[in-house]
Amino acid sequence: MRAAVVNIILNLVLAGVKILTGFFGNSYALIADGIESLLDIFSSTIVWGGLKIGSLPPDNNHPYGHGRAESLAGMMVSVTLILVAFGIAAHSIKEIFVPHHAPAAFTLFTLIGVVVIKEMMYQFLWKTGNDLKSLSIKVDAWHARSDALTSLAAFIGISIALIAGKGYESADDWAALFASGVILFNGSKILRSSIEDIMDSAVSPETENAFKNIARTVPGVLDVEKCRIRKSGLNFFVEMHIVVNGDIPIKKGHQIAHEVKKALMDSEPHILDVLTHIEPHEYN
Repeated sequence: MRAAVVNIILNLVLAGVKILTGFFGNSYALIADGIESLLDIFSSTIVWGGLKIGSLPPDNNHPYGHGRAESLAGMMVSVTLILVAFGIAAHSIKEIFVPHHAPAAFTLFTLIGVVVIKEMMYQFLWKTGNDLKSLSIKVDAWHARSDALTSLAAFIGISIALIAGKGYESADDWAALFASGVILFNGSKILRSSIEDIMDSAVSPETENAFKNIARTVPGVLDVEKCRIRKSGLNFFVEMHIVVNGDIPIKKGHQIAHEVKKALMDSEPHILDVLTHIEPHEYN
């Protein structure tokens, strides 16, 4: 949530700088970039709200918690990213066919600063999203990366317009059009991941095997027969069938099941609950 708030404040400052520089420097690509930063504020607010709701504990109406709010936030931000891409593309195409003056040279300095700042923000948000296994924060990170890409494309376009001279005034519009394609591609990719989360897609084989291996370290566990993992926002719900000696007392099997649950929940703070089923192994 702190990362989302930092991103909101940063985007507010950058949006103002880019829109003003683009207006006085005659660069639509820079103005479009500033508008995209304003939409980043909207998306970061959605992410903040999704994380806040998703962190609420389970209740009578939501026995599995509120983690899906985080996935829904990721989906909404992905859709916003796609709409932004279409908006920038449509306006860029329109501007390409409208005669206008070349952008001012001073806009390049603003763009360099924006690219550096937004790429740093991307690295920060992506690392945070990976650490927390948060899809919505990763989407927000890509919003920052898309901002850096549109700024980089604008820098290249304006440079071409200034160096090549008359007849190349629309180069920054072509650059904005190219950047919109990159944003559309990544927005669609992240939207697919959000939908998979909501549809209870299986976690990665690496995550499943890691949980199985933890269970196998518990004394008394002979093997893991089945493991199903449900991801809800930042959290996991694990259902595991463990194989134990079929000759031990029920009480002992029950104790082993509790030790498996404890081992898993101690190993991963995002495991919200573990349901363990005992399977007997019969010795010949």
